[in-house]
Amino acid sequence: MIISTKAIVLSKLKYKDNDLIVKCYLEAKGIVSFVVKNAFSSKKGKLKPAYFQPLSMLQVEFDYKNSRDLHYFKNIRLLHSFQSLHTAILKSTVVIFLAEILSAVLKEEEANPSLFSYIETTFLWFDTIDHSSIFHHKFLMGLTKYLGFFPELNKMNLTYFNLEEGKFQAMANSPYCIHGQKLILFNAVLGTKFDELNNHPMHATEKQDLLNMILLYFKLHLQGFKPPKSLSILNQVFN
Repeated sequence: MIISTKAIVLSKLKYKDNDLIVKCYLEAKGIVSFVVKNAFSSKKGKLKPAYFQPLSMLQVEFDYKNSRDLHYFKNIRLLHSFQSLHTAILKSTVVIFLAEILSAVLKEEEANPSLFSYIETTFLWFDTIDHSSIFHHKFLMGLTKYLGFFPELNKMNLTYFNLEEGKFQAMANSPYCIHGQKLILFNAVLGTKFDELNNHPMHATEKQDLLNMILLYFKLHLQGFKPPKSLSILNQVFN
């Protein structure tokens, strides 16, 4: 079955001497992996590794077969030429970090147009702004809506938030309950729209505390989730 669809690159891995394995999130099919033959060969390869930078947005055509683990591109073109995502150091570091998380948590080989649209529109917006030091915090919390564990917001006036249960409560009954300044930080990213992120300035330690809480939240709700390898680089760049 020939499929033509939008694709977002999640990861790439060198395979054998000159080939490349590329994992993509497709608007029409969810997670699909491809082999790019001769990607590192200057003479034979038509598709160069530069096409497959983290979160590059492509229009692809390929022959899909259920029995096949790795597919081959028939046609491919760049959908968006990013202005800053892959060149500005702060943004490119965030892109690598979030692409690693998306590659780890997205598993389904089926279409989810609303999730695809969320990823596409948020990164197109991120490319246009000058700077936001908590974009990745907001993106990850927004992602939980599509992964099935977005916090219950109907009792935000209560004193504690239980990261394990995903809800606000009046008393602490778990080591995963946060309150006080940590809860203020958590609520700030919960109740903020993307275009309002710069209205909530945070110190470096506060941003790191908030990110640690969000990653713990992911770990508590996604079996086998581990902090990405790029986390240490992210912390170094932002601190």
